[in-house]
Amino acid sequence: MPKIMKTIVINIGNTNIRFGFFHKDECQVSWVINTKPYRTRDEMFVQFLMLYKSYEIDTENIDKIIIGSVVPQITQDVLSAISKIHHRTPILVDRNTPSGVLPKSKQMGTDIYANLVAAHYLYPKGTKLIFDFGTALTASCISESGETIGVIIAPGIITALNSLIHDTAQLPEIELKKPKSILGLDTVTCMQSGMVYGYLGMVEGFIERINRELETECFVIATGGVSHVYKPLTDKIHVADRLHTLKGLYFLDGKEIIKEA
Repeated sequence: MPKIMKTIVINIGNTNIRFGFFHKDECQVSWVINTKPYRTRDEMFVQFLMLYKSYEIDTENIDKIIIGSVVPQITQDVLSAISKIHHRTPILVDRNTPSGVLPKSKQMGTDIYANLVAAHYLYPKGTKLIFDFGTALTASCISESGETIGVIIAPGIITALNSLIHDTAQLPEIELKKPKSILGLDTVTCMQSGMVYGYLGMVEGFIERINRELETECFVIATGGVSHVYKPLTDKIHVADRLHTLKGLYFLDGKEIIKEA
């Protein structure tokens, strides 16, 4: 019988670095650390090792490490720290890594590519639309055959909220959650309504316009750190999966070539 691989997948984003431990093609455990402030490779080595111990990850039993990054400033330092921990070289994947997905752009970020790859293999039927609620809000669309149809990039929710707070004198930090009413009489509710329902309206508007332009009903997937806030508020998002991007990176280790054979 073929050996069941144990894999660590690392997604280096502008706001967070997400780790996932995959066993039997399932993500068994996942954890997140802040990308900033940037750390030296020695600091990363210590931090990563401590987190491995916290989640009872035995580095000797890991067969493969896959890394995707949209932050080139720290990619090599992460690679170095991980190589030192595992005594092996990680696999660095990006839009040039072969898969059943045709990116059609030399500028596509690894995270968007991974989202398309995950959608292509996890939901093979029909046209898929993936919203990633990250530092930027992205919408990426892929056909059933694996051809990239197009991408939208807008300011992310947390990015916009932080800008609003930092550039005004009296607006406080708030918890991003559904407000008690859409029209507020206190500052927190007013801000929550703007950030939650304002962005929800944007997302629903994108879905309607894309469906109309493509003359189809896209299967809509939401991922990213705050996707769980928006999924319960609309029936236009069919699936919410915070690990969607990690799963796409996991597929980019060569499994998709076997599946295509």
